[in-house]
Amino acid sequence: MRRPCALSRNHYFVIGLVLGLVLSCYIPQNIWDLVQQEECPQEVAENLLIERFGQDFEPHLNLINKPLAAKKPVKNVLRPRYYSSELGIREKLFIGVLTSQENINGLATAFNRTVAHLVNKIKFFMNADSVKTNYELKNIVGFTDTRESRRPFHVIKYIADNYIDDYDYFLLVPDTVYVDARKLNALLYHMSITFDLYMGGGRVGVAAADGAAAAGSELNYDESNDSAGAAAAASQSDRNYCDLEAGILLSSSVIRKMNNNLDRCVRMGITNDHSVNIGRCVKYASRVAGCQETFQGMRQYSYALNTKTRKYKDLSILAKEQAFLNATTIYPVQTAEDFYRLHAYHSKQHLELAQQRGYALEQKSYRIANGSISNKILEIRWPLGVAPPSAPETRHDMLIWQLINGTHSFFPHGQADHAVAPLSRIESLDFAKILEIGLQYAAQKYPKLRYHSLHSAYRKFDATRGMDYQLHFNMNAGTDSQQRLLLKSFEIVKPLGRVEVVHSPYVTESTRIALLVPAFEHQASDAVDFVSQYERICMHNQDNTFLLLIFIYRPSSPSKGDDDPFKALKTLALDLSTKYKTDGSRIAWVSIRLPDHMSAPVSSEDWLLYASMYGPQRLLSLAVADLALTKLGLDSLVLMATPGMLFQTDFLNRVRMNTIQGFQVYAPIGFQLYPCSWAHFCKECDTCDISQSSGYFDRQNHDVIAFYSRDYVAARKLMDPLGLPIIRNDQDIEELLQSTKRPAGIESILDMFVAAQHSVHILRAIEPHLRFGLAVRKHLGRGGTLPPSCGATASQCIHLASRKQIGDAIIRYEDRSILHK
Repeated sequence: MRRPCALSRNHYFVIGLVLGLVLSCYIPQNIWDLVQQEECPQEVAENLLIERFGQDFEPHLNLINKPLAAKKPVKNVLRPRYYSSELGIREKLFIGVLTSQENINGLATAFNRTVAHLVNKIKFFMNADSVKTNYELKNIVGFTDTRESRRPFHVIKYIADNYIDDYDYFLLVPDTVYVDARKLNALLYHMSITFDLYMGGGRVGVAAADGAAAAGSELNYDESNDSAGAAAAASQSDRNYCDLEAGILLSSSVIRKMNNNLDRCVRMGITNDHSVNIGRCVKYASRVAGCQETFQGMRQYSYALNTKTRKYKDLSILAKEQAFLNATTIYPVQTAEDFYRLHAYHSKQHLELAQQRGYALEQKSYRIANGSISNKILEIRWPLGVAPPSAPETRHDMLIWQLINGTHSFFPHGQADHAVAPLSRIESLDFAKILEIGLQYAAQKYPKLRYHSLHSAYRKFDATRGMDYQLHFNMNAGTDSQQRLLLKSFEIVKPLGRVEVVHSPYVTESTRIALLVPAFEHQASDAVDFVSQYERICMHNQDNTFLLLIFIYRPSSPSKGDDDPFKALKTLALDLSTKYKTDGSRIAWVSIRLPDHMSAPVSSEDWLLYASMYGPQRLLSLAVADLALTKLGLDSLVLMATPGMLFQTDFLNRVRMNTIQGFQVYAPIGFQLYPCSWAHFCKECDTCDISQSSGYFDRQNHDVIAFYSRDYVAARKLMDPLGLPIIRNDQDIEELLQSTKRPAGIESILDMFVAAQHSVHILRAIEPHLRFGLAVRKHLGRGGTLPPSCGATASQCIHLASRKQIGDAIIRYEDRSILHK
């Protein structure tokens, strides 16, 4: 064999050289002419600018009409008002009740009273073949189409148009069915809403003739040739529908499908049996085979009462049947009294069940907290479910235990000026009930001991917890011959109830306020300063207010001419009314003359230390209001004020918000300022924040109160027959002051509202922007002096300093060495 030829490295060199010589003969001399040169776009642009403008070109930004608006504006995303709408969270149950005009004030009303407060929504549907509207119920829907076979379809359409997206389940029942709403809600919370639901009690005892008639009507739509066989099949199908007499429960998905096929359902539903019409529609629209007595392991039980005998009214007999105890719906209920009887029985059963569960949970919690785990970790406290006592932030916030007995309390409200105070009627009843509960528990806890007497009792109110009681009993131990007393202590807690929001009517801050400012002759200078303050705060800022000055004259004082004690005040009122006439602000006045027995002159010092501007005659506030309200309308918002008060705009806005016609009266608790320039314990400042060193909230001052004229007149009419006569002219004032039939404890307008027990609420709240004490400060500023005493009880007088300030002054006075340090 021949060996293959192999090329060496020299051969490769020769071959490459020959190829290079051959190619050089065919390639042009300037090969770069065949190559297209490409430059950077940025360099090209720069070169063009240099050729056009030269080497010294500098670019400038054109900011005219820039930035330009987008051709397509960005659309704002509109979000729903509530999170539940955006997340698709719906209420659980809607109940539609089929009723009639004959039963709307009887059975339907009883159904509403026993079910409406336990479900999310309830509506009553009936044929509106008349214009009668004087029904007790308000949630009624009437259909003008009075054909009975169409009524369930009208209900379905109404529900689908208005409530399909708001509720998960819909229960259709007649007005003869009692619904245990608590049990039904518990059932629905264990079922999924993602499936079609057609649940209820099956139709039992349907007559063959009715079934055949119903089947024949359905055959016409199916266009079947075998009428006999189809009739039998339809009869069996109709028996599988839910009975409306027991209630039909539908999911929102089924309602939606029925609404989409409502025209077909109306053509099929020509019978007067609503159960058949609804069942056919559900079967056609949702393809549900038949009535679902059970769903996802849950079952809705219905119980049919045997109304042929009287035993159906005997709940003791019915309670022996398990079917009755498990029933969610009970039918037929023939009278409204039966509704209330069934509701009372089932409510009692649910209450007992809740108590059993609570007791079991309490015992389970105590078993867990048997010492194996630290209580600080478990946070098991007594009693269960009640908040622990609040921890005070400072020593001033400590809650004090108050010593009480069956009739009196010692050091009430922590005040040293009242050592003993009698218990009110409500407090006495409350303590008697607590004592009874304590004795019952003591007899159960210590059966061998006998109660002897009450050693002591204490109580403490905690706004976050409730009322705590500590009872100490003297108990007898041993036989009759050898008895000895043992002291046993018990603690009782009366927790706070469930906090509820009080619904109040809608109010705004635009209501016009009529300020009524009475002034005695010795208060004329203070009234001038008040009008100047009113002009600065209200008239200058165009606040929606009206000022009515009430001049109270002595019997012998002139009301005209230069000797008029209120001449300067009247002149100022006229000048300001003219100045702000274009703004609608004005100041008016009315005059009142006191009876003859009050003709003695009153100096500025006599009533200076009284908490009320009326001094010892606080009942005059009722006379002032009676006579002044005749100048105003019944719908006016009235604020009774005093010439010595200091207020701000925020206070007027709170008056507008807290005073509601026919609902609420507002009595603010103002801040009483100390006369700092007299005692030198504090620094005078009318606009500074309130503090313990500058004053206190005076609960005894009832002069400032806001109400509507109509509410005041209604309360006065209630008190007029009880010995508190209405003042219609100046001569009636003496009758009011000297009346012997006047109810005890009524000294002011606030007391009158409380005693009248009117339907309006009374709101008492501290008001930091309402301040008193300017009269004392101005009197001292004019060089006056304070009287040696108030001349009345301590509760009717103002405080000139706090206890701490007086104590410091006494210490400094006794130990003069402190002054030199």
